[in-house]
Amino acid sequence: MNLRLSSAVGAERLVARAPLVDTFGRAVTYLRVSVTDRCDFRCVYCMAEHMTFLPKPELLTLEELDRLCSAFVARGVRKLRLTGGEPLVRRDVMTLFRSLSRHLDSGALEELTLTTNGSQLARFARELAACGVKRINVSLDTLDPAKFRALTRWGDLNKVLAGIDAAQAAGIHVKLNAVALAGENEDEIPALIEWAHGRGMDISLIEVMPLGDTGAERLDQYLPLSTVRERLAQHWTLEDIAFRTGGPARYVSIKETGGRLGLITPLTHNFCEGCNRVRVTCTGTLYMCLGQDDAADLRSPLRASESDETLHAALDDAIFRKPKGHDFVIERTGQAPAVRRHMSVTGG
Repeated sequence: MNLRLSSAVGAERLVARAPLVDTFGRAVTYLRVSVTDRCDFRCVYCMAEHMTFLPKPELLTLEELDRLCSAFVARGVRKLRLTGGEPLVRRDVMTLFRSLSRHLDSGALEELTLTTNGSQLARFARELAACGVKRINVSLDTLDPAKFRALTRWGDLNKVLAGIDAAQAAGIHVKLNAVALAGENEDEIPALIEWAHGRGMDISLIEVMPLGDTGAERLDQYLPLSTVRERLAQHWTLEDIAFRTGGPARYVSIKETGGRLGLITPLTHNFCEGCNRVRVTCTGTLYMCLGQDDAADLRSPLRASESDETLHAALDDAIFRKPKGHDFVIERTGQAPAVRRHMSVTGG
């Protein structure tokens, strides 16, 4: 059955329900959904080089992903981000984007977006724009082709740059995400910021997170963004601003470049007090917190009945358990990851 047509029938069930509010009074308005655990890169802070991926029957179908996202929209989610792995390597994923765009048309959803490594953007930028995607995040940690290959293990920088060109040509606003890695790209951070701002792009720096065994030592990779900010402030004028995109970044403006810099600091200063986000994996597992292991199975209620009543009951129970904050710590060499699942499993 055509996904757009089948989802259009499902759209008739999209009746507004009670919003999802946790026990700390935080409304869940932002959903990140991983559509696949697969990726065409093997970034050193995200994946092991030799990954074992999930068998296809365990993954939600595109129809199930559509139904799940729509249930969240009915509960007050206003921002929907598709992630992976790399979301654009999921077969027929544009069918899902086209179907979900109906919630933009109706006004039920404010933003449909994605996080991507950029490798497939040249192929899909125009289609994404046609689906109402106005803003995307592209992960890019270096502009050095050799270092890019080393950090991603498999990646081709030229393809990513071509993808960014295509997205901007299609009218999509691109924001860069760069993981700050000690001894790897820390000396390039000012140049990366200048390059992004010179092309009209915001950029966010992210502290490495202790998720999954990647074969790398986290303590060796960890670069506190407090240190990065101090270094940048020696050469540039940084001013805290109130700008927000709905995510965890706290922004500063840089007078000399005329652009915005986001700082995502799960370790030096967590951003949990105002958390409005939850994440769903490609298997339908809901994680109420990126840095906690507590999770809820949404695949079973999805597949148990064509009615969404059981699914909504599962959502109520899960959001009631949403914790106040995460427990990310990087303290010593040889310490096991704070969370054993890889970032790509939850949606990075």
